[in-house]
Parts: sequence; structure tokens; C-alpha cells
Amino acid sequence: MSTSTSNSNDQRRPDKVLRYKPFAAGGSSHSDDSMPDYMNVLSMLFSMCGLMMKLKWCAWIAIFCSAISFANSRIQDDTKQIFSSFMLSFSAVIMTYLQNPLPMTLPFSS
Repeated sequence: MSTSTSNSNDQRRPDKVLRYKPFAAGGSSHSDDSMPDYMNVLSMLFSMCGLMMKLKWCAWIAIFCSAISFANSRIQDDTKQIFSSFMLSFSAVIMTYLQNPLPMTLPFSS
């Protein structure tokens, strides 16, 4: 197959390729997305509720919130705070299952 026939069958259009530009809210150079911060606070609250009240579902929600916080964090964010939030929620799950190893029951299911 020659190069002229392979180029004529090529469906790509290099003139239509646009370079990715990150969205800048309000004209600033970085977006002011505060979802990782909110999820970090929720993770701390749910993990404390799980530890203090021995509620397994609170501890699992804390892990979920800390995973969302980690997934949406930026490079500039404080990694120590995110890591400590994740470790607190993980320890809440471990401690609730050490105190009561039975399977989790949801409050609205009984």
C-alpha cells in the first residue's frame, strides 16, 4: 500500500485538533473548587462519629468521603491533611469492627 492511498483514507483531521485548556473560573489561573476540602471535613466528621458512636456505616462513609477528597485534590493541596483524614477513617472502620465483628446493619433496614 502506498502512502498516497493510506493518507487519502485517513479520517483524522489535523486542522480540527484543539489543544486542551483547563477551565479557569472567574478569569483566575486556577479554579476555586472546594469539593476536596468539603469531603475532607465530612470524612473527619463521619470518622469521629464512627469512632465515638460505634456506627459502622459512618466509618464506611468516612472512607468514601476521604477517597473522593483524595481523587479530587490538586498537587498544591496539603497531602498530610488528606492522608491523616484517610488514616482516621480507615482506623474508624478497623475499630468499629474490632469492637463488634458482626456484619453491618443499616439503621433504616431494621
